[in-house]
Amino acid sequence: MGNIFDLFKQIEKKDEPAAGNITHLLVGLGNPGDKYTFTRHNTGFLALDFIAQKCGVKVNRVRFKSLCGEAHIGGCRVLLLKPQTFMNLSGEAVREAADFYKIPPENIIVLFDDVNFDVGAMRIRRSGSDGGHNGIKSIIYQLSSDAFPRVKIGVGKKPSPEYNLADFVLGSYSEDDKKVLFSEFEKVYDCVGLMLSGQIDKAMNLYNR
Repeated sequence: MGNIFDLFKQIEKKDEPAAGNITHLLVGLGNPGDKYTFTRHNTGFLALDFIAQKCGVKVNRVRFKSLCGEAHIGGCRVLLLKPQTFMNLSGEAVREAADFYKIPPENIIVLFDDVNFDVGAMRIRRSGSDGGHNGIKSIIYQLSSDAFPRVKIGVGKKPSPEYNLADFVLGSYSEDDKKVLFSEFEKVYDCVGLMLSGQIDKAMNLYNR
């Protein structure tokens, strides 16, 4: 992985944008690599890709150990971020981007999978603990703060209490579950728009279920 990050740094030096103007981060969590694309743990990536498509932008620029894109959402200039560090080190990418643009935790929205809710169900939180999610744990550690809003997206519950959690979240969605999930991404997009426009209470009232 070290060689990949060295390459990231080389590319960044050639394409260094002026700092400023970007006021928020929208982070989708997942794992890089084709074999992970439609796994439950990549739900944050999938949601972010949907939002990028709705905004007519691509998340393909290499910066901050991530794939990035820029969009205007909810009246804000937003950096869309897909960390390429693998889930457990997601916070490294988020911290680098936040430090560069001087973005406080409350202006960072994270989209990620949650095994406590049915597929496609949403739960918005202003802040909170990691809830056992390693990507969120890494972000809290790197930011030294849990005060960032997040959108939990349900991926369904384990088939039995004994079922290995890692095997479950790294398993792929069924075709039926994909249809359910993708049909809910429009709500994720609308929810993020409200959050970025300062209407998080309205978003919570509309979409928490």
